[in-house]
Amino acid sequence: MACKGYLKEVTKGIIKENPVLTLVLGTCPTLAVTTAASNAIGMGLAATIVLIGSNAVISALRNVIPGKVRIPAYITIIATFVTIVQMIVKAFAPAIDESLGIFLPLIVVNCIILGRAEMFASKNPVIPSMLDGLGMGIGFTAALLLMGSIRELLGAGTWFGMEIIPALNIVIFLLPPGGFFVFGMLIAFANKLNGGKTVKNAGGCAACPMKGSCTVLGKGDKLDD
Repeated sequence: MACKGYLKEVTKGIIKENPVLTLVLGTCPTLAVTTAASNAIGMGLAATIVLIGSNAVISALRNVIPGKVRIPAYITIIATFVTIVQMIVKAFAPAIDESLGIFLPLIVVNCIILGRAEMFASKNPVIPSMLDGLGMGIGFTAALLLMGSIRELLGAGTWFGMEIIPALNIVIFLLPPGGFFVFGMLIAFANKLNGGKTVKNAGGCAACPMKGSCTVLGKGDKLDD
């Protein structure tokens, strides 16, 4: 039974709760770095490492971190892992670091990372939290890789820099309009695989990590102290 539960935590982020295609989180880096498949892999792996590490630490400290300062504490923990990952990438993959640019350090404020910390890691034991981070990271990486592969192949006729279809050069797929088009098509495809069902927000505004600074509440929503 435990193995089935752990497997569910890993697989849920691939399609059912894919952070990009189902929950529509992390849209900015998704559109910005997917002009090439290699960039997508780099961003996906970096985010996955940060997800697993930050989820583990936040889960381990969930009973220690005071509720009123939990968001600053989460961001500090996340920023630590992002700094470590960025230093590793700079040392061993400088080309990827240059391609990702500002979007690598901006993983600190990626709503996927903070969202999993608030919604899952802060409420569950360490191992399930790490598996949740792994599953969400795999889903994020898969979505980026699929989108990056489509855009690179159609836009430049290459895949991971290798020439596949030399005559194919639809440049618009490397530009923002092409990115939005591919993104929309993939969301529609994921929605089809999910049977047209979207993931419901069971927590309402009270579950949002930004509830303390939000000035717009849905009807009937209450904020807890």
